[in-house]
Amino acid sequence: MTTVPPGMPEDQASTRNAWQEKRKAAVRRKPSVLIGKVLYLDKLTVSFDRFKALNALTLHVDPGELLCIIGPNGAGKTTMMDVITGKTRPDEGSAWFGKNINLLTLTETEIVKAGIGRKFQKPTVFEFLSVFENLELALADNKSFWYTLVAHLTSAQRERIDEVLSIIDLAAERAAMAGALSHGQKQWLEIGMLLMQDPELLLVDEPVAGMTPQETERTGELLLSLAGKHSVIVVEHDMDFIRSIAERVTVLHEGRVIAEGNMDTVQNDQQVVDVYLGA
Repeated sequence: MTTVPPGMPEDQASTRNAWQEKRKAAVRRKPSVLIGKVLYLDKLTVSFDRFKALNALTLHVDPGELLCIIGPNGAGKTTMMDVITGKTRPDEGSAWFGKNINLLTLTETEIVKAGIGRKFQKPTVFEFLSVFENLELALADNKSFWYTLVAHLTSAQRERIDEVLSIIDLAAERAAMAGALSHGQKQWLEIGMLLMQDPELLLVDEPVAGMTPQETERTGELLLSLAGKHSVIVVEHDMDFIRSIAERVTVLHEGRVIAEGNMDTVQNDQQVVDVYLGA
């Protein structure tokens, strides 16, 4: 059981301990560190006019790790994800996925096929299709939209969709139109659509923005359940949410890492307080 601050109410202490156990379970599912890094960014620099969105940024993600990245607006979080997914090319530096995949030589489509999935802040589901059909479309690969809808699924594909529906807690809504889902459920559906591609690394941008407390808690449980089986990068501003799911937190400011460690470590870092948390 984790140590809680003196005087913390019993219900808060119980909740904090419960999240700690979920984080420990995710860590236990991680593959051996001997496998190497899933993602390694080395001295990435991206400039827009004279502004450096990334300034010799260096960071890594371990296999099965859930890494939380925080920082003020303009810190470089979105640009970092744009580089990882091939949307933006850096002026300098390198970006490696796995042991030998140079991300800077691949197109956006090739990066997806290599095993990196990205979920943007605003959910982008097909609202006029059912939950099941959205997941079915995520299997499309190079097939056309309409071909996918009329094609017959194999038993293995149906089993995979059922498995993902269970993971994202939408089995009861499988026949519902995606447009009828709550905001949180749409976020989970989009995560499910990424999972249909079985990515090794998921990039998740502000997953709990606009969610109810109940949806926020369920999202934390979902992301922790994915960690260990997948590597996950979460970018988020909700510090209570970050505290509940994070083992390691990286803080960006002006395009570079200024602090790293567990949540207590970064919250007590004076530079982090000055540029972000104290605002």
